Amino acid sequence: MPLKGFLSAKHKARSQPASGDLSATKLSDDEKLAMLDELETSGLGWFWASDRNGNLTYLSPAIADRIDLPLDELIGQPLAGAFVSADSDGRTKSLALMLGARKAFSGFVVRAERRPERAVLRLSGRPAYDGETFTGFRGTGADITDEFFREAETARLAKYDSLTGLSNRHRMKHLIETTLAAFQPAKRNCAVMMLDLDKFKHVNDTLGHAAGDELLKQVADRMRRALEVECEIGRLGGDEFQIMLPDQDDRGVLGEIALKLITMIKQPYTLEEGRCVIGCSAGIAVAPHDGVSFDDVVRSADLALYAAKNGGRGQYRFFSGELENEAIFRRRLEENLGEAVREEQLFLKYEPIVDAASGNVDALEAHICWMHEQRGEIEEEEFASILDGSQQVGEVGLWAIREACAEAAKWPDSVRVAVNVPVPLFVAEGFADAVSQALADTDLAPRRLELEMSEAVFFGDTQDVDRTLAQLFKLGARLTLDEFGSGYSSLAYLRRAPFDTIKIDEKLVAEAARHDGEELNLIRAIVALAGALEMDTIANGIETTELFERLRECGVGRMQGPIYSDPIGRDVVEEQLAGDSWKIAPSGDRVKRSKRRTVYRRINIIHDDHSYEVVLRNLSKTGALIQGLADVPKGTQFVVDLGGGQLAVATVIRSSGDTQGLEFEQSLIDDGSGGLCTRNRVSPYALASAGAPLAALSPGSYKTMPGGALEGQASVPQFSYAPGARSEAA
Repeated sequence: MPLKGFLSAKHKARSQPASGDLSATKLSDDEKLAMLDELETSGLGWFWASDRNGNLTYLSPAIADRIDLPLDELIGQPLAGAFVSADSDGRTKSLALMLGARKAFSGFVVRAERRPERAVLRLSGRPAYDGETFTGFRGTGADITDEFFREAETARLAKYDSLTGLSNRHRMKHLIETTLAAFQPAKRNCAVMMLDLDKFKHVNDTLGHAAGDELLKQVADRMRRALEVECEIGRLGGDEFQIMLPDQDDRGVLGEIALKLITMIKQPYTLEEGRCVIGCSAGIAVAPHDGVSFDDVVRSADLALYAAKNGGRGQYRFFSGELENEAIFRRRLEENLGEAVREEQLFLKYEPIVDAASGNVDALEAHICWMHEQRGEIEEEEFASILDGSQQVGEVGLWAIREACAEAAKWPDSVRVAVNVPVPLFVAEGFADAVSQALADTDLAPRRLELEMSEAVFFGDTQDVDRTLAQLFKLGARLTLDEFGSGYSSLAYLRRAPFDTIKIDEKLVAEAARHDGEELNLIRAIVALAGALEMDTIANGIETTELFERLRECGVGRMQGPIYSDPIGRDVVEEQLAGDSWKIAPSGDRVKRSKRRTVYRRINIIHDDHSYEVVLRNLSKTGALIQGLADVPKGTQFVVDLGGGQLAVATVIRSSGDTQGLEFEQSLIDDGSGGLCTRNRVSPYALASAGAPLAALSPGSYKTMPGGALEGQASVPQFSYAPGARSEAA
């Protein structure tokens, strides 16, 4: 029934014009009702009414049309049942409560309960009375659908990343801050994971920014699928992501989550512009162990991420107290790299490359190492991460080629030398001429030099790249495409360049060692491709005889890795090459040794109720070497405080003067990128309740800790410091 008919009875008595004066200039009630009827029909203004029980007695037909419901199904229904609050957060009072209060209201935003997707309405209403008797509500409505969704989108964009739909930087900061503040009095844990994509810049540079944007969307989707625990995922901008995992401090679980993310993200992507492969590095910190405030925890996670990327990328790493010192020392190493070249602190080690069928060593791959004046030998993996991106990368790379050629000239003619060529060196002007000069100066036959380069060299100017490759081919040097299977792995690269060998990516080989199916099939395909193009294949990083047999069955021609030998010095190489030939049989006994990290920092160790400050000289999964205490007998048990609540029970297994070798009761675990940590940590709150500070245990008395001295007794040290130990530690 139109509004005019609904209201005419109430206004009939007032519809007669008054005698005299102003009747000619006023609208009649019928005319007013007609105007309201037109307004209602136009949709500019809608009306509704309810009885004293809240049931609809009138509703503008235009509203029923807008929400796509028959008018006769709405009339007689409770208003609070027909419309519900459109507030997604559920903070607004319900319509039933507002009607029950019998007070005027305005601006109440609702949706139709049966058609919530159709429209968003703003309702206003006033209670109606017949004398003092409440008769119901009369009100108006307006369609605010467009306005509502515009405001909702504006609010969403203020909290979420417009590209991926993940939380943005501001929302993540707010969530982490509020979570940490709420968790601290409850003594709960919260983990923060920082992630950074590897090789993402290559996608933007080669396939374009549109491809980069689509890639980020797919990465976000994979993250959502990979994380099956309560968490919040955010994109901070560019290729940086952040994850908050409340009530999680088990580093075994966190490591599994990080590894799953890294594994999923590195799988190939199919974009409209082409196929690509990227990687991911992750850093993990846990509150309150690694910080209590937002700034502290995020900074710790950033340091861990920095360490993971420096460790070779495609890895995760937990924060530990030594990372900051490592970061500072690393920056100093980068600054001193030029001096290291000038003062001849660099040297080469060589890793045998063996013919899989005969066992003959037919080449040796050069690895650059650094004998630092203070730190000692910096091995090739760490040196490579320092060199990557430094200004000296071209200078060091050229030095390695000259040095390797000079060494190889002393070897039998049947043995070649392989040298990795960094991208900045390859694209540098005059690179091919520099290689030619190195060969001429050392009198090494060009075919005895193998130059290994990654697919990244093809990201430069096409004409320059092709010209350099042609010059090297004309020179006669052998060319190897390194890390095949890790990046774009385009057949076009192999067709363009005169490669002699394809070197299968070490990570792909490692995956083949863990899984029998897809990775081995991919390696078979690479071998078949190489055979069709008359190229050799090399597999790197082989540790087990089982993997060796699988790869040989796949047809891989040449192999290297711990199953044959670790990188060795030039003296050992010359000794082995003194005979007619050098053969190495693969052996599963040559497993990669547990890496012992050379460190130099102060730590605390506890014996009975007393803590001592000592110097940690090196650290492995199973033990450590400490210095500072005199005449400690074998069999002595210590609790080693590695910082941040990392307490490890250890026994002295050898002792000489001021130096002791310790064996851990429970092995440390790999932190994902070559670092070491304990699986579990003592909560800082537990340490604080035992009288220790939050950051780490301090030297002195621990009589309040379990097993300490009785109440009232003093802490009694049983060992003395070696002469000069305290000043050395300082």
